Amino acid sequence: MDINTLLLFVIACLTINLIPGPDVVYIVSNTMKGKMTTGIKAALGLGAGYVVHTLAACLGLSAIIVSSAFAFTAVKWLGAAYLVYLGIQALLSAWRGGNSLQMTQSTNSNRNIFMQGVVVSVLNPKVALFFLSFLPQFIDISAGATSTQLLMLGLIFSALATGCNLLYATLGSWLFSHPNSMRYSRALESVSGVLLIGLAGKIALSDK
Repeated sequence: MDINTLLLFVIACLTINLIPGPDVVYIVSNTMKGKMTTGIKAALGLGAGYVVHTLAACLGLSAIIVSSAFAFTAVKWLGAAYLVYLGIQALLSAWRGGNSLQMTQSTNSNRNIFMQGVVVSVLNPKVALFFLSFLPQFIDISAGATSTQLLMLGLIFSALATGCNLLYATLGSWLFSHPNSMRYSRALESVSGVLLIGLAGKIALSDK
């Protein structure tokens, strides 16, 4: 994997994870109903769940690569199609001015917030589908060591996602109450939508 691909991956991870989505709402909801430490525990719990998804994706995708290069190519194209879908959804949300920043009251106890975060992340099928769609786009099969590449990318994504979630845990309540919060959300959704569709285009134009 070359440095340009890795840099593109990091930029994509940061852009995607800075968008206020369900995980961010979950974190900030915990922050706003308790202390900042409650939001941090929720963020760390989600991060642990991301690592579980990383390991699952590595095992599944590695098995596909070993069994059939054609099957892995099919997975990449299906993943690219899913990224296009996510990109279009993000652009539509930005255009319509959705309410992704709307807080909901949670009835969960403040106890065991970390484990709640792990369960929320691990049992979310959309997270699993995203990992299976996103990671293959940056794998270079010709470079070998695909399992190592998948694991490295997955751990980088998990670390960056957790870092963004911790940022929301510490600053989220202020950001969500700011008058320009909706404008911020729509701008990030627009950028992310273009980026996701661009990643799909990268697959269509790549000969790897």
